[in-house]
Amino acid sequence: MRILYLDIDTTRADHLGCYGYHKNTSPNIDRIARDGLIFTNYYCSDAPCLPSRTALFTGQFGIRSGVVGHGQTTSQMHIDSTRKFRSRLEFESLFGMLRNNGYHTVGITPFASRHSAWYFYGGFSEIYDTGKRGIEKAHEVVPTALSWLERNKGLDHWYLHVNLWDPHTPHRTPEDFPNPFTNDKGPDWITGDVLEAHKKTAGPHHAQELMMFTDQVSSLYPRQVGRLDTLEDVKRLFDGYDIGIRYADTHIGKILDVLEAQGILEDTAIIVSSDHGENMGELGIYAEHGTADQGTCRIPFIIKWPKGIKGKTVEGLHYNLDLISTMADLIGAKPSPEWDGKSFAKTIEEGVDCGHPYLILSQMAHVCQRSVRWRDYLYMRTYHDGYHFFPKHLLFNLKDDPYEQHNLAELHPEIVHEMTSLLYDWHDETMKKNHYLYEDPMSTVLREGGPFHASMQLKNYVNHLIKTNREEYIEKYKELYPHEFKDPK
Repeated sequence: MRILYLDIDTTRADHLGCYGYHKNTSPNIDRIARDGLIFTNYYCSDAPCLPSRTALFTGQFGIRSGVVGHGQTTSQMHIDSTRKFRSRLEFESLFGMLRNNGYHTVGITPFASRHSAWYFYGGFSEIYDTGKRGIEKAHEVVPTALSWLERNKGLDHWYLHVNLWDPHTPHRTPEDFPNPFTNDKGPDWITGDVLEAHKKTAGPHHAQELMMFTDQVSSLYPRQVGRLDTLEDVKRLFDGYDIGIRYADTHIGKILDVLEAQGILEDTAIIVSSDHGENMGELGIYAEHGTADQGTCRIPFIIKWPKGIKGKTVEGLHYNLDLISTMADLIGAKPSPEWDGKSFAKTIEEGVDCGHPYLILSQMAHVCQRSVRWRDYLYMRTYHDGYHFFPKHLLFNLKDDPYEQHNLAELHPEIVHEMTSLLYDWHDETMKKNHYLYEDPMSTVLREGGPFHASMQLKNYVNHLIKTNREEYIEKYKELYPHEFKDPK
């Protein structure tokens, strides 16, 4: 068995053709989807990048592994006091499990060096760090994969993990790659009135500061938009994001062509997924993956498995951390009791629904939020708003309101109560599974000053708020976060 995992950073499921997107962003990914399964409700348990891939790698929620952020204590895994000569991750991580079950595991990714998460390389037989810490373009990554496939022609039982970054901000697709979406319309739901309302909000990555707390963009990235003043700016932003997906897809096509030329495409298992999505207007946030909502946490998952079900859509609720249990089932490996996920191997092989009754989603790098995805609803509980002025409770009916424009929390307190109960039950069970050896890492984030990407920048934001005629927010920030404005002694 050969397994190819295409890990495309920052990719929204609903921006792929096979998920119904109106732009032709993904002809090669769509080609894979036609021969496999499309999961429509697949989520990263912990967002964004480092927490998500740690959950994928360990099969554990961030509350259990300890990794929920991008800096300070909670960017590192809990110290395991029961560790023997070798860490359990040598055998029980996604890549370690595969290698210990006869697979030659290969990673083509700079992810560990981007986040100093060196454990992510554990279990790989070969690692090719593409060297630019996530600023790579597809043409700087895929040749390494093509070269490896050529050198190892005829090798069986391999796992090849290829990490592409093109949709991630800053949008960096080469200018000589033409925009294929010039004649496509922009997003229907962002009307002139919606944009005007978003321009009056404040917070990192809102309409007038797409580069977190500023609208300034480096000249190195001419395709990146710094602020949204008109609907034409909105279309340019969406096109820049979609061009990144199309550029990655174009190079994925080169990998598929090599597999086909070698006569192994049909018998190779192929997975397409991402670490997180991207808010593109949801909650007033653009070009960032900074909340525990649908835009950030819903990700694509497409799997073509030899002798598996083909051409079907799976609607059950699933986590990315379910994958390790699923892969163990599919290859006949022994599962670990330390994994938090639920195998969906029977979905792949037989079409059986293996979804969860509900999901818990977390974000601690830009805000502190935990959310519940249940039936048609998304409930979000905010503990630190990351300077977005979020209320404590947010409730959205995703079927009627997929872009999270109407908070129903006050209208439906009974639903908020039920979903809060689900959140607290999950919290109790996961803390118990850790034998109460560690505190909730969210408490650590709050104690250490708040989410890493939102800390200690408000004073620098003041001038931009003045420049963009939103001075009223300065006093609000001073009231809510007075410590941010104190002069250091």
